[in-house]
Amino acid sequence: MKAPHSDAAAPFRLRRTFQRIFGPTLLAYVLHLRPLEWPIMTAHFILGTLLAAGFQVPVKTVLLGWCVFVVLMNGGTLAINSAFDQDDGDIGYLKQPPKPPPHLLQVSAVMLLLSLGLGFLLPPTFAWSNALCVLMAVLYSVPPIRLKARAGWDLLINCLGFGLLTPLAGWGLTGRPVTAAFLAVALGFAFLFGALYPLTQIYQIEEDRARGDRTLVIKLGETRSLAFALLMMVAAHACFAWGVSNRLLLGLIPSLAIWGAVLIPWLVRWRKWTPRQHEAGMYRALIAWAVTDLSLLWLLWPTR
Repeated sequence: MKAPHSDAAAPFRLRRTFQRIFGPTLLAYVLHLRPLEWPIMTAHFILGTLLAAGFQVPVKTVLLGWCVFVVLMNGGTLAINSAFDQDDGDIGYLKQPPKPPPHLLQVSAVMLLLSLGLGFLLPPTFAWSNALCVLMAVLYSVPPIRLKARAGWDLLINCLGFGLLTPLAGWGLTGRPVTAAFLAVALGFAFLFGALYPLTQIYQIEEDRARGDRTLVIKLGETRSLAFALLMMVAAHACFAWGVSNRLLLGLIPSLAIWGAVLIPWLVRWRKWTPRQHEAGMYRALIAWAVTDLSLLWLLWPTR
């Protein structure tokens, strides 16, 4: 078992500074909300809003929706995951995590309940997308169901939650009817998260095995998991192509190219890579995701 996280062991100067201000226990609660993921979640969430309304967005509604979906729902989801996993090694968006504090489970439950209730103050498409994400957060992490430990279910929950429902919730904040083109894009993001998800697990494979979890990567093995990620990436871009007009298909080339540049070398060289290199590969995939977001914003920006 790793020793409790101390000021001397804090890996980053900023973390040490906040630890001196707030103390190690309070900081541990904040860190297990994994705020480093919030910019990524925010970008994917706001993508849906921008594709619906451009810059003609209801600012107060969007701010409330962001707090409900990104801070409360996503933060609570990651916290409840940490409360049950009790990881010792690096986890997504948190290096050298502190030991989960004693009431993290209760804090995460309150956050998820607040998210669920406040969500119904907002338009229906947002409210029900958020509610489904809260339900899946519980099914994903909490025993005895704990779908993250069941290969295939873990993938499905993440594809639906982050991939499809996050931009759908963002669109829903505007109150505008969901278009067929946007549904194709949202489905594409479900497949794209199918490409990303195995990459988030490869560097944690030893800890997952030790805990007895049967994740997708453990069941398939590294080679087939990376091949699966490549297949999901291609399926995602097929959905994106469905959502844009034929004359705009060339605009998807940068996204397709950068994903290929991330996944193909990884598939070829993974046996020579250390867990730290696999983790770095995951963060390169997040850059590729950002390129996809920007490409679709350019291709599908609303004209009125």
